[in-house]
Order: sequence, then C-alpha cells, then structure tokens
Amino acid sequence: MTPTAAPEAVRTLRESSAVDTALVEGPRTLRRLPEGAVSRPYERFEVRPLGALIGAEIHGIDLRDEIDEELRAELNRALLEFKVIFFRDQPIDSVRQQEIARLWGDLETNPFIERGDDAHVARFAKDEAPPSYENVWHTDVTWREAPALGAILRLVEVPPVGGDTMWADMAAAYDNLPDDVKKRIEGRTAVHDVIPGFVRFLDEERLLEWQDRFPPVEHPVVRVHPETGRRTLFVNVSFTTRIVGMEKGESDALLRYLFQQAHTPEYQVRFRWERNSVAFWDNRATQHYAVNDYHPHPRVAERVAIVGDRPF
Repeated sequence: MTPTAAPEAVRTLRESSAVDTALVEGPRTLRRLPEGAVSRPYERFEVRPLGALIGAEIHGIDLRDEIDEELRAELNRALLEFKVIFFRDQPIDSVRQQEIARLWGDLETNPFIERGDDAHVARFAKDEAPPSYENVWHTDVTWREAPALGAILRLVEVPPVGGDTMWADMAAAYDNLPDDVKKRIEGRTAVHDVIPGFVRFLDEERLLEWQDRFPPVEHPVVRVHPETGRRTLFVNVSFTTRIVGMEKGESDALLRYLFQQAHTPEYQVRFRWERNSVAFWDNRATQHYAVNDYHPHPRVAERVAIVGDRPF
C-alpha cells in the first residue's frame, strides 16, 4: 500500500498591524474644483499654480490699482479654485490691505492678538524671543459662531532664512477619508473653544476677561462650502475639543485621526515669503501652519481677516 503524502502546510502571513492608520500610502484623489466642474481661463491676470492641487501665484496685476467688479470676480474664482493665492512685488500698506479685504466683506477684530495701526489689523511681531504659537495646523477663529471667510497676510519684515507658511486643502482631506470614517462623521457636530488655542500663551487673567464673551460653539465636523458646495473637513487641533454625542475616548481618538489629515503633503502648498509678498486664503476650505524656523531673526506679519458666515 502506497503511503499517502502529508498535505502541504498552508502558508499565512504573520499577525501584524500598523501602529497608526490615520495616514496610509496609496493613490489620492486630488481635484481643485467640485466634481464635474471645469477650470476656465483667467482673462485679467496670469495664474501660475504652485502644485497640482492647492496654491497659485497671480501675476500681471498691481494691487495698488483699482480692483473693479470684473477683476474682483476673477480673483474670487481663483481663490475658490486654488484655496490660497499669492502676489509678489506688491508694496501695499495696511490701509490698502484693508481696502482690498473689504471687497469681500466686513473686517474682523481679534482681541487675543496684538493689533497693528488699526483695530482690524492683527500684527504678528517676532523678534529675538523664541517664536510662539502659529506653528500648528489650524483654521483661524473657528471659536466664533461665524468663523472668518478668509484673510489677507503680508510680511512687513521677512527673515533672511525660514519663516515660510504652509496651507492644506481640507476639501481634499475630506475626499480621501475612508467611507467608514465618512459615515461616522456624517451629520455630526463638534465643539470649538478659544481657550485651548491660547491657554499656553496668554495669562489667565486675560482669558478670564474674554471667555464669557466667547463661549464654546458647535460647528459641523464636515461643512459645506457656501460658494462651491464642496464638503470640507472642519475640525482643527487648536480649537476643536470634542465631537458632540460621543464618549470622550471615542471622540478623542476620532479627532486625532481627523487632525492628522492636514499633514498629508499632497494636500499642501508651502510659500516662501519675499519682501512685498501677499497671501490671500479661503479660511473655509483650508488649514495653515506658520513654520517657526527663523529664530533669532525678526519676522513681522500683518493680517486682515474677513467676517464669514455660520458653517452648515
């Protein structure tokens, strides 16, 4: 009788899992415009994209000149398409900076940031002291019931090296979330609070003075952009404290996952400042990060922010 051969052992992969799956390799969906929309040429200026997705330099206009309604409409179209637009060689002052911003709406004041020569001008002046609190991915003033529509930033003093600013496209961040994560956050709201963003940098007395004026607010975890209709991930590490209706441990874990999405390089643009450069970004669709690598050189920036609407 011929002996039966032993069956071959079935090979299996050893048990192993990644420590963190918030960001994984592989293809990503990168589209500047809403699905089905087509990019149209710009007639009044030249657009030079800085990447496949986000950020473009605008050439061929002088911001000191009048911006008529047609030019304003084209600039707004570029802002919506590229999320942040940049201008080189624009020797404007803070008065002109405010005039341009007012073409998009009323201007904000911010009681937590040093003011420039007007209450609507926030001044970020860094000297020999170590840089402080802008080097984290965040969306401005989400602690307001109506966070800023956008902001215009110019550097008054540029360090000889370093001091770049980065922006991330949070519509792309939403597009690339796994379907199960999209289902978990669908219809959810999150709490945004001013205190976490400033508690390490402002004295308690000043925060106590303002906390009643700015109580925590709720915003959708995914907001709909009021002009493009795109769904945009709208939580940030500086001001978002919890997801409503979730147990704390579950909320913390999910928020950490969502915060990580801004760290994906494909969603980002990095801008190297030069004298007389200006940036204008859509605060409804982006997060940004000021790179603090220029100490001990001074860096002075002035920002004018535009009042936005309540996210939905």
